[in-house]
Amino acid sequence: MAEIVVKNVAKRFGAFTALHSIDLTISDQEFMVLLGASGCGKTTLLRIIAGLETPSEGEVWIGGRRVDHLPPRERGISMVFQNYAVFPHLTVFENIAFGLRMKKLPQQEIDRRVNRTAELMHIEQLLKRYSGQLSGGQRQRVAVARALAMEPDVILMDEPLSNLDALLRLEMRAELKGVLADSKTTTIYVTHDQVEAMSLADRISVMNGGKIVQAASPVEVYRNPAARFVGSFIGNPPMNFLPATRAPNGQWTVGGVEFSGPAAGDALELAIRPEDLSVAEEGFAATARVIEPLGAHTLVTADVAGKPFRAVLDSDLKISPGDEIRLMPKPDRIRWFDPETTLAV
Repeated sequence: MAEIVVKNVAKRFGAFTALHSIDLTISDQEFMVLLGASGCGKTTLLRIIAGLETPSEGEVWIGGRRVDHLPPRERGISMVFQNYAVFPHLTVFENIAFGLRMKKLPQQEIDRRVNRTAELMHIEQLLKRYSGQLSGGQRQRVAVARALAMEPDVILMDEPLSNLDALLRLEMRAELKGVLADSKTTTIYVTHDQVEAMSLADRISVMNGGKIVQAASPVEVYRNPAARFVGSFIGNPPMNFLPATRAPNGQWTVGGVEFSGPAAGDALELAIRPEDLSVAEEGFAATARVIEPLGAHTLVTADVAGKPFRAVLDSDLKISPGDEIRLMPKPDRIRWFDPETTLAV
């Protein structure tokens, strides 16, 4: 069992607080993604779990054992870094075997583990090459194979695909998900790329300002953001937000249109994803400003109530800049936020 429990972990660098009282439980064999913009604290949290940083307060438990006082080598973890950290003077075989030799395992066991993980990562034909002769994607496969060869309880990955081109990232995402599921290893993966997070994760922890704003499945994070920040960060394009005021009849008036909504409060924000809008006879009065054909769909940026408003519409619709249209949201996809707390209502 390799459940990870982070209890009330904070990290301060002088007067700056990088992490604020983080509580997070990652189940055995779960693939958890820490997602957020640069500077949100995700890498700091990963380094604390790895033992590369010491928490200012709080505890870290792995497999029912408290480890925040232990060095990295005694935590049962392996790491894959953004820059691969592959040794150029060693062959692929020796790179994968490096940690195993440090543990003084028998040669037969080293051979077994290196060959097994090389096969998993489809690099068995490269074992005799030096890493300096490899492409970026091949070096990344070597780094993952080296981590897997240690048969760790936990694998920690810090933006491991960010240096690869878009097509190779797509290929490696699919491989990583399959390999790590087969290895039954608990994984924590740090990224700022929401597509990576959505495609890889069992759960996503969305971080902002040193706090976990929401930890949930990719579908839950996308469909039911717990805070305005999550809705504005997840999705490309992100959610649209419009102010809502209480009408005398108890309904909510948004952009001149009335909607049913929460019973409490006098002012809220309506949020809707661009793909959950359609052109209709009724809805928000919108003036199309920018039209971006995207193949099967067209991204329309319009003015609604004096604010930029985006809609992903069928490409068969003929819309030109300056056209006056009406955009109606799907009622079951509308979400509401408190403008003061920015939390979902």
